[in-house]
Amino acid sequence: MEFAYHASHEQFSPSQLLRYAQLSEQAGFDAIHSSDHFHPWSERQGQSGFAFAWIAAAMQSTGLPFSMVCAPGQRYHPAIVAQAIATIGEMFPSRYSIELGSGEAVNECITGEPWPEKDQRNQRLLESVSIIRELLDGRTVNASGMINVKDATLYTRPSVIPPLFCAAISEETSGWAGSWADGLITTAGEPDEVANKINAFYNGGGKGKPIYLQFCFSYGETTEEAIDGAYDQWRSNLVPVEILAGLRTPQQFDKAATDISVEDVKKNIEIVTGLESLASLFNAYEKLGVDRLILHNVNTNQERFISKFKSWKQGVSNSNKKFTY
Repeated sequence: MEFAYHASHEQFSPSQLLRYAQLSEQAGFDAIHSSDHFHPWSERQGQSGFAFAWIAAAMQSTGLPFSMVCAPGQRYHPAIVAQAIATIGEMFPSRYSIELGSGEAVNECITGEPWPEKDQRNQRLLESVSIIRELLDGRTVNASGMINVKDATLYTRPSVIPPLFCAAISEETSGWAGSWADGLITTAGEPDEVANKINAFYNGGGKGKPIYLQFCFSYGETTEEAIDGAYDQWRSNLVPVEILAGLRTPQQFDKAATDISVEDVKKNIEIVTGLESLASLFNAYEKLGVDRLILHNVNTNQERFISKFKSWKQGVSNSNKKFTY
């Protein structure tokens, strides 16, 4: 199982993230994963760099494979997404993959268009994926439906077409993704819950395809530091999913999170002072068939976390047991 560093554009400026990507490579991470936001989840996070521009610079400055989330269909026309994928893939063969999802209102509603229900967003995503695949295959594309395309052809295409993963949170969406996606990225949680999503993906047609898992936690040198960082940076993300999907601005997220307490954060975000404590969980994920575990430290102490990961991984390498000293 590979370990990837998560570059959170909501929380850090592009120049900071470029530095963190370089440090992550030096620390022994196997890959880099990038979010893609127009707005952050909270005013306290306060950033939202353009992921496509950043990822090209970061790939030039490191030698690692990269992946990133993207929601085609509203903020991005899928033909432009295909062009971006092709350009990055041409420059960095076999080092890039993209995870396509149905999006969140906080990023997509800047267009002023209505925000569709989930089933419509999934339909739009599937239409977008079809357009992107056809363009990457070198076809001239015309389409009419939720997405319209007229006489589009990509003249710059990669020698190796980057994989198109699906970004799915629920078991239902994971199962649906198995029929069309080249791989699955989903959120971490209890191993049984993760297993259900992976099995749904396999049963839907995804058997044998790679699985990426994003694990959010808060690292601190003390428990208090870890809790304080999680509460400051990530409490807005604990808003219930049925509410979260429709919130359109960071201010709305902050308002919705008003009643989320420190105790709520402690119950819902993994509080970490050493990666050793996560060894059994990491082992469980690997046994489920997870190919890449994306580590997202939601705290702001990124350089100290990356250094901690380096020490931990060196200890693992010198041990006869997986993920333990």
